[in-house]
Amino acid sequence: MASKGAGMSFSRKSYRLTSDAEKTRVTGIVHEKLLNDYLHRIFSSPDHVSPAATSRKSLNFQNLPEHLDQLLQVDNEDEESQGQVEGRLGPSTVVLDHTGGFEGLLLVDDDLLGVIGHSNFGTIRSTTCVYKGKWVYEVLISSQGLMQIGWCTINCRFNQEEGVGDTHNSYAYDGNRVRKWNVTTTNYGKAWAAGDIVSCLIDLDDGTLSFCLNGVSLGTAFENLSRGQGMAYFPAISLSFKESVAFNFGSRPLRYPVAGFRPLQDPPCVDLVRAQRLLGCFQAVLSVELDPMEGQLVEKESSEWQLQGQPTILLTLAHIFHHFAPLLCKVYLVEAVLMSFLLGIVEKGTPAQTQSMVHQVLDLLWLFMEDYEVQDCLKQLMMSLLRLYRFSPIVPDLGLQIHYLRLTISILRHEKSRKFLLSNVLFDVLRSVVFFYIKSPLRVEEAGLQELIPTTWWPHRSSREGRESKEVKEETAEERLRRRAYERGCQRLKKRIEVVEELQVQILKLLLDNKDDNGGEASRYIFLTKFRKFLQENASGRGNMPMLCPPEYMVCFLHRLISALRYYWDEYKASNPHASFSEEAYIPPQIFYNGKVDYFDLQRLGGLLSHLRKTLKDDLASKANIVIDPLELQAATMDDLDEDDEPTQAATQRPMQSLAMEGALPLPRPGWLSSPTLGRANRFLSTAAVSLMTPRRPLSTSEKVKVRTLSVEQRTREDIEGSHWNEGLLLGRPPEEPEQPLTENSLLEVLDGAIMMYNLSVHQQLGKMVGVSDDVNEYAMALRDTEDKLRRCPKRRKDILAELTKSQKVFSEKLDHLSRRLAWVHATVYSQEKMLDIYWLLRVCLRTIEHGDRTGSLFAFMPEFYLSVAINSYSALKNYFGPVHSMEELPGYEETLTRLAAILAKHFADTRIVGTDIRDSLMQALASYVCYPHSLRAVERIPEDQRIAMVRNLLAPYEQRPWAQTNWILVRLWRGCGFGYRYTRLPHLLKTKPEDANLPSLQKPCPSTLLQQHMADLLRQGPDVAPSFLNSVLNQLNWAFSEFIGMIQEIQQAAERLERNFVDSRQLKVCATCFDLSVSLLRVLEMTITLVPEIFLDWTRPTSEMLLRRLAQLLNQVLNRVTAERNLFDRVVTLRLPGLESVDHYPILVAVTGILVRLLVHGQASETERATSVLLADPCFQLRSICYLLGQPEPPAPGTVLPAPDRKRFSLQSYTDYISAEELAQVEQMLTHLTFASAQAAAASLPTSEEDLCPICYAHPISAVFQPCGHKSCKACINQHLMNNKDCFFCKATIVSVEDWDKAANTSTTSSAA
Repeated sequence: MASKGAGMSFSRKSYRLTSDAEKTRVTGIVHEKLLNDYLHRIFSSPDHVSPAATSRKSLNFQNLPEHLDQLLQVDNEDEESQGQVEGRLGPSTVVLDHTGGFEGLLLVDDDLLGVIGHSNFGTIRSTTCVYKGKWVYEVLISSQGLMQIGWCTINCRFNQEEGVGDTHNSYAYDGNRVRKWNVTTTNYGKAWAAGDIVSCLIDLDDGTLSFCLNGVSLGTAFENLSRGQGMAYFPAISLSFKESVAFNFGSRPLRYPVAGFRPLQDPPCVDLVRAQRLLGCFQAVLSVELDPMEGQLVEKESSEWQLQGQPTILLTLAHIFHHFAPLLCKVYLVEAVLMSFLLGIVEKGTPAQTQSMVHQVLDLLWLFMEDYEVQDCLKQLMMSLLRLYRFSPIVPDLGLQIHYLRLTISILRHEKSRKFLLSNVLFDVLRSVVFFYIKSPLRVEEAGLQELIPTTWWPHRSSREGRESKEVKEETAEERLRRRAYERGCQRLKKRIEVVEELQVQILKLLLDNKDDNGGEASRYIFLTKFRKFLQENASGRGNMPMLCPPEYMVCFLHRLISALRYYWDEYKASNPHASFSEEAYIPPQIFYNGKVDYFDLQRLGGLLSHLRKTLKDDLASKANIVIDPLELQAATMDDLDEDDEPTQAATQRPMQSLAMEGALPLPRPGWLSSPTLGRANRFLSTAAVSLMTPRRPLSTSEKVKVRTLSVEQRTREDIEGSHWNEGLLLGRPPEEPEQPLTENSLLEVLDGAIMMYNLSVHQQLGKMVGVSDDVNEYAMALRDTEDKLRRCPKRRKDILAELTKSQKVFSEKLDHLSRRLAWVHATVYSQEKMLDIYWLLRVCLRTIEHGDRTGSLFAFMPEFYLSVAINSYSALKNYFGPVHSMEELPGYEETLTRLAAILAKHFADTRIVGTDIRDSLMQALASYVCYPHSLRAVERIPEDQRIAMVRNLLAPYEQRPWAQTNWILVRLWRGCGFGYRYTRLPHLLKTKPEDANLPSLQKPCPSTLLQQHMADLLRQGPDVAPSFLNSVLNQLNWAFSEFIGMIQEIQQAAERLERNFVDSRQLKVCATCFDLSVSLLRVLEMTITLVPEIFLDWTRPTSEMLLRRLAQLLNQVLNRVTAERNLFDRVVTLRLPGLESVDHYPILVAVTGILVRLLVHGQASETERATSVLLADPCFQLRSICYLLGQPEPPAPGTVLPAPDRKRFSLQSYTDYISAEELAQVEQMLTHLTFASAQAAAASLPTSEEDLCPICYAHPISAVFQPCGHKSCKACINQHLMNNKDCFFCKATIVSVEDWDKAANTSTTSSAA
């Protein structure tokens, strides 16, 4: 047979035999007796006859084929066993029946063994059934959701609600709900988890049915099965939407075979016997050495064997592989024979011996097998390895996972094998990211965590309270000992997990090797192509869950990738002093616009890429010497027009799969949630990435570069790394960037991909895993409450004591379980090392954004996810890794906070950023940032010009932009300074538990006087800043409060109906939001009046009087609505509807009171007089509303002392914990002042005829006339109208000017003229 040299030191001519006696010693040719002994030793007969037997036939290479044929001959009984077996009906190859044996919508893999539920409760059975004997099959659980696995007959009828086990003659085990099903249901078995294997056993001789979980019997589930004529049972499963499993009916060796039970599909017994005998011959070659000088055989350890190019050994191996190679292409034999042999090498030898031995075995495979044979063998080998790794149980020392990873590393260290697997198998056929995942054990006792962590501990109070706890319980000596023992156990667990993580990092280091470019592309550049496709698939497949990599896999993959990336980054720095360390890493901005890296259809900060190329082509030419080819622009435009058609076209090019949906319709085959072994064929979209032409000579400053289309697969090392006259990925460097590269360009692309991975799903998964810690806190609180009740329970109440003791035991056991699970989660997800990885990504993003910002308009090319990752990674570090690890302990913490603050302050209103989602994210991040003291101080540390620019953007008019978050930021800067505004939670909500005490809204007040001063300075500058801002605030307040009143009217009407439960929860939420907005807008007005009172009270300003009148009008409206006796507001507050918890008298009345006190008490006499006159002049003013604030129904008589408040009525005097005595005195002073002023105004007022009243408001006398039309109104109405409209109220003529009008003066003028 033809041999393929795989980097061996010998050539094909080594096979030639010669009789030259001198050459015998050199080439290893041996004499006849020694050759006979050697061949008999290698090819001993299966009955193990002694090689010393005299009847032994002499062997040489001429008669060896005949002897080998006899050796591999299998008894006829074995061959006959491959036929039909009694007790089984159907095809010998057992698969899922995708043609008719299903119900609902199911996605079935190409191998017809993996299935995903794609409807409510789909059901499918196998093609083969059994009616007699003992049978078993295995189900590999890929997701732990709702599934019922078992057996059914052909007469069972299922639907979208009833599945296997819900009908007669169907039986199922449900590990999600831990029950068994056969029409009725009872408790049975244990809970399963993703990565478990369920064995389904049926004994039709005894009529029993049972199940095993990971090889451990769960006991007999059902007895007295119906048997007899017409009764045959099919393996079957019902599964809910997105749940997935894979079946093993016997096409591969069962992981947990059961004695006496046979798999539904018979193993290839004949081929198995032959393969095992050939493997024995191969092992004999490795353990025997020829010594031609002494003429004898020498026994050696297999690990010491070296291939020296001896012809005798080579010819012997050639004969073995002539028969062995075809067998090694079969799935069952690869796993049963070759995998077992290689794992034996791993288990027996040291890492160095394992590596040497596996390397030689792979050399022999490539040498003696055809390329297609060895490639198929390697593919099946890696599939088996991945399956073994993923579905291995967690044992205390993680020994199984370590063995499988060590073997994977040994295989990947073989260069030729690694490149083949990278090019054709990893990321294409296999879901190789599974190798970087460490699954979390659902059952801690089986994972050995009880031995590793014998002592459990949990915090006795939540460390994330929204307000200070008045009672801080000190840790007792016993608790301290438990905590320290628990921490030691956690450290032991972490060390074992770190061994696995280090092996996973070694795998990625091999895949990122760029030194193995002998005879082809280096591994790193093959990996980059596959990695980019992997990212594209997950970025473009959002919403299509089967196509996405599970987020828990992404988290582990990201951390291992960062470790390998930083290793190579710093290694490059060690040999290139001008490069930068990984601590200084960032992505140069030219990567975002030069088209060398494909970002698929991900949004850029400035919008669509095609739009940016058109609008910014001049900037690209001037700043980066890049000219966009007109043909590229035209092609991009056509792509935009046709993008709706692209999915259909792409779908026609993808591999098809079986779809069970009331008939077989083709759909793209499922990926990550389908078969745990098969991944998917190459179904990535063929979106072309734009690259740049490679310049053949250095470019002068005036020369430009045109772009051309280059797909990801066509890129070469030179396209990425560049060459002497080509900067590769860094082509188009802006003048702001340094000439010296940071590191190898390929590492920049890996880093870019890591940041994209975090954005795709890692952040969401980090937030999800916090749920384990939250569960611990919940159960710890329940246990404390139960223990308190036990202490208080009377001894005579034995029944109550028994129930409480039982509850205490349940909570303690659950906490023991959860605390050990939490230790696992902290070691694998929230360890200090993982926190440093996320922190490094945050700093990389900050540097990247800073460098991109310096490019001016080209900043718009940056993908949005860089800003998202900067925001989200900071949030994760702050909220997810505590309390075990604190962000304050990270190196450079203060500097990082300040840099992020500068980015948020500058870019939340950056006109270069057009996406509404990312703008909202920036605004929300800034709003959250100012809620915490550390981050607020970071905002105060940014340069003064940036702080002023931020406040100026916050004070922009609220119209035509999202203003609620802006207003929230201003409120947070004021909270702690306003009237009665020092609370964390509203007084009436203190007895209720917050859903999340760590919410920004529940943090202690931390006002910023520095930013308040900037706000005051800006409002004093220019004639238009304050009026435009305050008018927008007043407009929004009018809208928000009016909407609130309208909604509570509808809620009240609905509540009074007989069907009181028909109040829409969404309506309640919107109503509460409008109320909260009204309160926050009032607080902003209070802050403005306190900081810059002259805006309202200095009437030399042209808009002051109008603003004050509008403010008085709104304040009176709010007071009248809220304080009216037995009014609508009172009734809705009394209802205490879910969703309206924040609606109460206190928050809105103290906000109004703060404004009134500032206007009427704190100001100078002239200012107070103006404010009083405007307030009293408003027709809606009622002194009774002011009295309501102090719990008084009516104004007190002049000179009398205020009576004590009625406890049944609202009064600010009841909130002494929130309102100081000084503030209460100011309210009393204000009430006294208004009582006196209103009495004086009532005595001095003269009756006004209806003709002299403003025809718009009917509240004030006419005081203005419009020119040129001559129509009249009061000044307040016309001034407010002219802010938004220049047309007359009545005739719609354009108003040129407004003049004062006095009736008496105009009457006398008219008389004189007459």
